[in-house]
Amino acid sequence: MTQEEPRHVLVQARREPSPLYEPPAGGWWAEDTSSFSVNLALEDPALALPPDLSEALRSWSLFPFPEGGASRSDLREHVERGVAVAQRLARHLGPSWAVRYWDEHQHTMKWLCWGCDRLHWERDLHGSPPHPLDLTVEGEFKYGPLRAEGFGDFFPDDPAAGLDLPNELVTALYTWARDIDDTLNRDLRDREEGKYDAEWRRLFHTGADLARRVAHELGPARKVTYKGLANGGLDALTSVTWQGDREL
Repeated sequence: MTQEEPRHVLVQARREPSPLYEPPAGGWWAEDTSSFSVNLALEDPALALPPDLSEALRSWSLFPFPEGGASRSDLREHVERGVAVAQRLARHLGPSWAVRYWDEHQHTMKWLCWGCDRLHWERDLHGSPPHPLDLTVEGEFKYGPLRAEGFGDFFPDDPAAGLDLPNELVTALYTWARDIDDTLNRDLRDREEGKYDAEWRRLFHTGADLARRVAHELGPARKVTYKGLANGGLDALTSVTWQGDREL
């Protein structure tokens, strides 16, 4: 699936186990929900949904409203839950899917941006892609631990990258980058052959683990490549790529 030809999906609660719908084969989306007539199972391998997201979508779709219909406050709360879970879905699927959400309260259908967590009347309102797709994790003195074409080096909580990584992982990446700076400074200061070899090896393996964790958090929407340590000698160079939890 290319960026120019995304797979279209609508998120709408129709009291079915999956609230995901797409146009029939050969069909196309229109400005109403009738175009999206094929229910897409949450277990579909193309989605590769993590269990918690799958369950959140299922429970939202099957939410039992009180007999006699939902009150305005109940409906508003249900819509807000739907927006939140649809945003998670859009982030998970990335730019190869075009995700839309049906607001039952307002009776409107909007695009969900995979990168900025906002709803838009138009797809790719701020350009495509809004955030880097292919990331590199590499340790280098005085550089951020992440790189991407068109973005240069950057840190994991840079809002322009739209990574939304857990705080613990963000802290670990900052610590790794700082430890690389400290180790190189000490290595240059002491100039003792092999004194910091064990530390460079530790940093190399730590970087690989961090890259794997970044790939896991970002899911199949993005590729993450680990390039090792730029300052650790030839033995510290590598190139391993993950897409979600799958090593390529």
